[in-house]
This record gives sequence, C-alpha cells and structure tokens, in this order.
Amino acid sequence: MCVWINDAGVRAWDSGIRSFASVQSALVMYPIHTFGSEEQKDYWLPKLATGEKIGCFGLTEPDYGSNPGGMITRAERNGDGFLLNGAKMWITNGTIADVAVVWAKLDGEIKGFLVEKGTKGFGAPEMHGKHSLRASVTSELIFQDCVIPQQNLLPKSGGLKSPLMCLSQARYGIAWGALGAAMACYDAALQYSLSRVQFDKPIASFQITQEKLVYMLTEITKGQLLCLQLGRLKDQNKATFSQISLAKRNNVYHALEIARTAGRF
Repeated sequence: MCVWINDAGVRAWDSGIRSFASVQSALVMYPIHTFGSEEQKDYWLPKLATGEKIGCFGLTEPDYGSNPGGMITRAERNGDGFLLNGAKMWITNGTIADVAVVWAKLDGEIKGFLVEKGTKGFGAPEMHGKHSLRASVTSELIFQDCVIPQQNLLPKSGGLKSPLMCLSQARYGIAWGALGAAMACYDAALQYSLSRVQFDKPIASFQITQEKLVYMLTEITKGQLLCLQLGRLKDQNKATFSQISLAKRNNVYHALEIARTAGRF
C-alpha cells in the first residue's frame, strides 16, 4: 500500500509516509531542538530520531487554519504547572504520537508545550473517511483541563514566530516530497507509453505524447534545481521563509499538474 517499485527498480513511497517523516523531524524534533531545554533535548531527540518515540505538532484549530494567531487554545498557570484547554484539528500522527508539540496562548503570548500521551485531560481521536493520504494517521487533539508540568514548557518559544519557524522547515521538505510524487507519475506515464501500442507502434513515438512527457520532465528538473539551490541557502543560513514558501507552492502546483497529465494517458 505504501511503496511502489517499477520494473526498473524506481521506488516511490506513499505521501503518507513522507508526511509522517516530515512531522517527526521538522515539526517535532526541530522545535524541541530549537526551543527546548537541555533536559528536553537529551530525553526526546534520541528517541524521536530512532523512532522509539513518535511525535505530532498541534497548531491548526477547527476555526483557525490560515490564521494560527487567532488560536483559542489557552494555557493557564496552575501551581507548579499549567492547565491546557482547547482543540487542534487535522494533526498528522496525533493518535499514535507519544508526545505532542502543542501551541497555546499563555498570558496572551503563544508558547510551545510538550503534551505526553496518557496525560489526564488529553485525547487524540483519529479522523476517518479521508479521500487522500489514507496511509497517514490524521487526528484531532482535545485538551480539557489538561495538566502540564512546568518542565514541559518549551522555554525558548515565544510568539507566533516560533511555530512559523517550524512550518518553514516542513515546507522545505514538502517541496522535495511533491517532486517525488511527480517523479512517480512521470515514470508510470513513461512506462505505460512505451508499452501501449497503437497503429503498430508505442504511443511514446507520437509527438503529442512526447510533448506531455517532456513537459513533466522539464518541470521536475526545474523543481529539483530550485530545491537544490534552496538547500544550499539553508546550509548557509540564508534561506528566507518567503523563498521556502514559494518553492513549496511551485513544486506542489506542478506535481498536481503532472499527476493530471499522467492520468490522461
């Protein structure tokens, strides 16, 4: 269900697997590494890196998707810890996660909290009936007087900038991941066009088919070069969130067009 290999040995994984890996690294390990205490990093990062522990990222809410700053999830000080109330929606890995990186307003400022599985007042029911990405676990996170100890606050987090920094990491990965889906579509279309015979020759020999294949390969190559350059900028700490968002937008758009073109073969 999650992997496809053609006769040439080209391997493509279901995007649900990419989503799992993206959340685990960019949206869970990154905020712990960037905003966490030394104790949090020492405990969680090795376990998350090996897959011993699974994480999820709770930012989006039922009424606040494109406007995360409008979130209504709140944390209130309660003795030596916090009481967390609210809900998050469309959360990858939520039901199976051992820890959730949850963003909530504390005294009017957005802060990050580590909410561990089994915490009283915390539930993560799985969402069913999806039309796509069905290999990916998608959940709702519910907090009802959820008790969070002081040591589970990400001490270096503060403001909307913190979760948006995490999203930039994930968007870079999505820019690459969309190309993977496009490459699988291109390869499937190419193999089909070489094996499908019409008028005593493969349809790949007709220019109208060749034009479609060349379009797909051209956009894939452009997208790869875009991500390669963006990666070089990231290595130099010069990549901006605008550049990352534009790369994701471009590559996802063309991956969708390539999928549609392949479906018309």
